[in-house]
Formats: sequence, structure tokens, C-alpha cells
Amino acid sequence: MVVLNYTYLKLKMSGLGRVITIDTSFQRAYECEVKCCDHVVAIVASRKLTTIRKEVTEEAPNPKRSTGSFEPAEGSKEVLIDPGSPEGKVARIGTVLPSK
Repeated sequence: MVVLNYTYLKLKMSGLGRVITIDTSFQRAYECEVKCCDHVVAIVASRKLTTIRKEVTEEAPNPKRSTGSFEPAEGSKEVLIDPGSPEGKVARIGTVLPSK
């Protein structure tokens, strides 16, 4: 059994026939508290990251599932980007303009 006394910064525990007392300074107690808080923040962030990772994995699309082939929209035509180029790259543009 261990008894903590925060007022005097003492830790008392039973030993072989006697009480073992460990004391510290306020500075050391503060340093331990800061390290403990940093450790807790890291644990909480790690758990949040694990939760986010699970959610993203569940929502991610299946890359093995085929989505079909791409079909160009109606009212579009192919135009050569550079007629002098041997590559023959084209851009698809719309041929139907809205009334407004």
C-alpha cells in the first residue's frame, strides 16, 4: 500500500518492518507533472489518430471495384491543342452554351 501526501510531497510505503518515506522538491514535482501532462496529450492524440484512421478506412472507396469507363458529355467535341505537334493531343470543349 502506498500513501501520497501532496502537501508535503512525500510518498510513504511499508517496508520490511518499517515505513519507507520518499520526499522530493516542488521543482521536481512540477517537472514530473509537466511530463505527465505531455504524456497524456500524446496518448489522447494517438487514440484520436487511430479513430480517424479507422473512419477514413471505412469511408475510402474500394480501389479494386471498377467504376466503369469514362463517357464524354453530350454536346462536346475534340479540338487539337497544337495542330503542328506530332503528338496529336486534344482537349474536349463544350459546344452547347447556356441561354443566359
